[in-house]
Amino acid sequence: MSLLRLYCSLPDSPPACRWALVNEGRDTVVGEGEFSTLPRHAQRVQVVLPASQVVFLRVKLPPSKRRPSGQALAFAVEEQTAGDPALNQVRWLGQSEGNDILAVFDQDGYETWSRALAEAGVRGVEWQAETLLLPWLPGTWQLRWYGSEGFVRTGEFEGVATDCGDATTPPVSLRLLLAQARAAETAPVRIVLHPMADEAAPDAAAWSQLLGLPVEISAASDGGDWTQAPMHAGVPLVAAERGWRGLSGLAPRLRTAAWVLAVALALHAALLVGDWASLAIERRNLQAQMEQRFRSAFPDAVAVANAPLQMRRQLAQTRHAAGQLDPGDFPALLAHLGDAGRELPPGSLRAVSYQSSSLVVEVVGVDAAGVQQVAARLVQAGLQVETQPPATPGTAVRLTVQAQ
Repeated sequence: MSLLRLYCSLPDSPPACRWALVNEGRDTVVGEGEFSTLPRHAQRVQVVLPASQVVFLRVKLPPSKRRPSGQALAFAVEEQTAGDPALNQVRWLGQSEGNDILAVFDQDGYETWSRALAEAGVRGVEWQAETLLLPWLPGTWQLRWYGSEGFVRTGEFEGVATDCGDATTPPVSLRLLLAQARAAETAPVRIVLHPMADEAAPDAAAWSQLLGLPVEISAASDGGDWTQAPMHAGVPLVAAERGWRGLSGLAPRLRTAAWVLAVALALHAALLVGDWASLAIERRNLQAQMEQRFRSAFPDAVAVANAPLQMRRQLAQTRHAAGQLDPGDFPALLAHLGDAGRELPPGSLRAVSYQSSSLVVEVVGVDAAGVQQVAARLVQAGLQVETQPPATPGTAVRLTVQAQ
């Protein structure tokens, strides 16, 4: 049994990519090049997507809508993705703790690579997420670490890319994930860390102390690498399609089956259209309810284009008219910043700017642990925080702070 894995980044242009040929009982062969140079005659072909390019979402779907794919699934996650459903490829993977798990990735990139593979004669392709190629054990999170960032598998069908960290400090996003899991009583009992073979492993004791649970360094030689993952690892985002070559002589005997398939496809199409129409009607009803509530609260409004946004703006104006601060005002955000940064050394705050309800702070001379502590306190205060690491060592770290 042989498996050819292709590591494809959706924003990049085909046909060049990294690849790995996995053979049972033999060493894995790795390489890089265009599709024309790929090893031939592999029995299975997988496309592996980087962890940062696949988002896993939890939703609750009616049993009738739990299907491997379809435009109805894209509408089901429209609010969480905050974008045009037509731009996303959405796949149903399974259920966990009463929720349906959906995988979301870029539709245009998926179609571009699919066409390039077909033109190169690579067919019957299975699509995988790099995240789900990590080992999975109940009660254990598996973390692939590249020295400053990585990705973690948190469930049978879930995982996420992490932000920056270092040898003694785990990523802030990993701490937030653990806090959410503890609040939901689904926290793991340990984290197994897979460092790169040529990277020094982080300080497991320091990570354990900051995370509040055991962190173990994996003894496996593959380091959780996609090239060395077991042949049957992962959960397919898109299952391999079987070819029809060699069946032309059976066509007369398959005529009845072809008619049955045509009827089934017609029924599937009708159900799909019905699902789409149902979701479209539900969306319009929700928009109408939001507009009605907005007009009941602010009857003098001339037009309603975006009810949630207009409601927030009107609420802020009402607070201002009453002499009260809005959570997104400069003094309110600055007060939270002063409380969160009370332990920063003098002179570390280089610049503060405010625009469009966002407070942008530049900090110098503070290590990663200090910046993460400030960000964590702001998050605990109910604010949204985006951290931009320094472009070069010694330059400022930028924090963008917004109200929820």
